[in-house]
Formats: sequence, C-alpha cells, structure tokens
Amino acid sequence: MSQERWIVIATFFVSLLGFAAVGVLSSVRKRATTRDYLIAGRGVRPWLVALSAVATMNSGFMFIGMIGFTYRDGLSSAWMLVGWTIGDFLAWRFVYRRLRETSQARDEISVLALLRPRYALGRRILVPLAGLLTIFYLAMYAGAQLKAGSVALHSIFGMPSGAGAIIGAAIVVVYCFSGGIRASIWTDAAQSIVMMGSMLILVVVAATHVGGPSALLARLEAIDPALAELMPSDYRFGFVLYLLGMIFGGFGVIGQPHILIRSLCIENAAQIDRARVYYFLWLIPFYAMTIGVGLHARALLPELGQASESASEQALTALSLDLLPDILVGLMLAGLFSATMSTADSQVIACTSALTQDVRPRWKHSYTASKAMTIIVALLALGIALFSTDGVFRLVLDAWAVLSCAIGPLLVISIFHLPYSQWMGVVMLLVGVVVSNTWAASPFASEIYVNLPGMAAVVAAYLAMLSIQLRRRGAPIGGRSAH
Repeated sequence: MSQERWIVIATFFVSLLGFAAVGVLSSVRKRATTRDYLIAGRGVRPWLVALSAVATMNSGFMFIGMIGFTYRDGLSSAWMLVGWTIGDFLAWRFVYRRLRETSQARDEISVLALLRPRYALGRRILVPLAGLLTIFYLAMYAGAQLKAGSVALHSIFGMPSGAGAIIGAAIVVVYCFSGGIRASIWTDAAQSIVMMGSMLILVVVAATHVGGPSALLARLEAIDPALAELMPSDYRFGFVLYLLGMIFGGFGVIGQPHILIRSLCIENAAQIDRARVYYFLWLIPFYAMTIGVGLHARALLPELGQASESASEQALTALSLDLLPDILVGLMLAGLFSATMSTADSQVIACTSALTQDVRPRWKHSYTASKAMTIIVALLALGIALFSTDGVFRLVLDAWAVLSCAIGPLLVISIFHLPYSQWMGVVMLLVGVVVSNTWAASPFASEIYVNLPGMAAVVAAYLAMLSIQLRRRGAPIGGRSAH
C-alpha cells in the first residue's frame, strides 16, 4: 500500500473517531429516560437543531445520490435545488412551529402520535398503522444511508459493499446507545461544519482545474450538449408541472418523522423562526456545492458515465481522490461516512419511537425496550442495504415519497385542527401509499415527482370523505373520534 493511501486511511479513521467522540461527549447530559432518548428532553439550541436538520435531510442523498444525479443529468439538476428549497421553506414557515406547539400541548414525544384525532379514545388503528408504515419505509431510508457509507468505503479501501454496511450498522447502534437523539444532533452539527468546508475546497480546486464556468460548460457540451442545458425541452408535461413536482418534493419533509422530530427537541416553539434562518443559510450553499461537484466530476472524470448508474454515485469520492491532498481526502470521506451513519441513526431512533410510542404503547416508558427496538430496526436497515439492488438516490426518493404522501397531509390536517376521524385517516394513509407507489412505477415518474400526484390524491380523498360526512343529517364527523 502506498504512503499516500496510508495518509488517507489514517486521516479517515482519526476523523471518524473525532466525530464519534463528539457524540459520546454529548451523552454527558443524557438521562436514562425515553423522553431524553427520543427528544433530548426538549433542550436543544436553535443553531444545533438547524445544522442537525441539514445533515439529517441530506447526508447520503446529497453526497452520493444528488451528486450522482447531477453527474448524469447535468445543469438541469439545479431545478431540484430550486423546487426542493421552496417546498422545504414552506414547511418550515407554516408547519414546524405549529408542530412543536401541538406536541407540547398534547405532551407527546412522537410525531406520529399527533396523527390521532384530538378527542379520539385510545389509539385504535390509525397511529399503529402509521407506525408500521414508518418503520418499513424509514428502515429503507436508513438502508440507503448504510449503502451510501458503503460506497465511500469501497471507493477508499476497495472493501466489499456488504462489509461497509455492516460496519455502518454497528456505528449506528453505538451512536444511538451513546446518547440517543442528542448524540445524533451533536455529531450532525460537527459533520455539517466539516463537510461544508471540505465541499467548498473541492469545488474551488475543481473549478481551478477546469478553468472557470465557461470552460466547464464547454467541456460538458463536448461530452453531451444536454448536460449544459438549464432548461431541457423534453418535459412531457411541461416545465411548470416538473418544477411544481419538485416543490411538493421539498414540502414532503412534513412526512419525515426523523427530520420533524428535531423541531420537537428545540427549547421552545418561538425559537423555530431563528432555527429556520440558520437552516437555510447553511442548506442553500451546501446544496449548490453538491451540484457544482457533480458538474465538475462529469467534466473531469467523464469515464464514470460509461460504466453504470452506481458508478456515477462514486463521483464525489473519485473526484476527491483525483484532486485533493490526501489529508483532505481522508477528512472529507470520514465526514461523508459519518454523516450517513448519523442520518441512519436518526432514522433508526425515529423507528424506535414509532415502535415503542405508537405501535406498542405499553413500552412507552421503557428505556430498555427502546434500546432493544433500536437493535432490531438497525438489523432491518442492514438487511435492506445488503440485499436491495436499487441505488442510493432511488431508495431515498422512493421512501421519501411514500412517507410524504401518506403521513404529510394527515399530519397537517391534525395540527391545524381540521375535522377528521380515525377511519378517514386510515383511508388517507392507504391512498398515499397506493398512489405514490403506482406513480413511482409508471413511465411518468421522471416527468413529475411522485409527491405532486400523491399528495393531491390524498387531499382529494379527504375532501370527498369530508363532503360525504357533512351531507349526513347533522352528524359530527367521526362521532366521538373527531375534533
């Protein structure tokens, strides 16, 4: 093994230990309670919530999936940044604060528990069904993170992908056990800072090699003219519907319990506005840099595109190894790997919450049950990472879409105190799952992102059921189960 590779390996493991130490040290303030394990005792500062939300929302999706998507599609991938950011902003502006207030008012530490109609007796079927749905798709999402970490280890050390996923699953359990969501939040923040700096350096170095924006566009046009087009003309339903689909994609954060749970951790609802400012000041430049990395990787390493879609998802690691000093390569790839693991542990904790708080509420106050369920969910995510044939980008988008469509609209209806019954909620969940999966398998999926037709179908189902209820002879909606 060359001396240069030893420097990469040493820096990688030293940095990885540093990130792990941040998580372990954060556990000094932990308490052995489910409330602290799942929402950090509602004592997290706004800037920490913001950086953690950025890292949790993006990690493997950005570092592996989005960069690979840009590598394949070129400049037009920027519209995903535009649409996704608009939708995400709308969620922060209109949903997050009310979510935090509702959680406090109902004294709930689970996002899914808020799906239960306010005056319903018990949990009946709606919340447990939403919990099972969340466990399956968030485990898929977590499996995508383990797979993304495996890509990094394979690129650096040539490890079999299965080995990387197993190592990642072990790290996830350590993160969870060391301090629950508190450890995840602190390691997220550390990784966000390191990755922002590393990505900036990589983009600047790559731009220097290429010769600036004009030279970059010229290289992309020489490879494939479509790569340099900001507005491709081949949208089957037109650009407006394409962009609207991306906006709904970003708004789909309202259906992601592992991200929403961070708003429940903040000290008080009034601080959501400050966290939102920090979040977008960090997110937008970082998102833009992932697009920059993807474009420069395509210009400098066009041979990756001749292999396969999975090869394009190695664009970040390949470009780093090609351009950066070895010590920065190790630091960046450690940040990438650790960020994917930290996101996976957020998803595992969200699944643990769904199991212990929503599916089996008799375990609601059992700290031991929470730990046991964490191991079970981590093993489920590992199985998906090992045996799924889909790439990181596809796994993330599929899981995101189903959770967005099935849970998001119902959660908004609940926290805004609109009328609905348990069974109306069940129908909405099922419509969201069926329509999102059907659209994702259709030839239209690449033209309009799933969230637009999926959420529209769920809202239409709700309005239809509400209209039927209102036509009855003055009966309250859902009887005692309604608001």
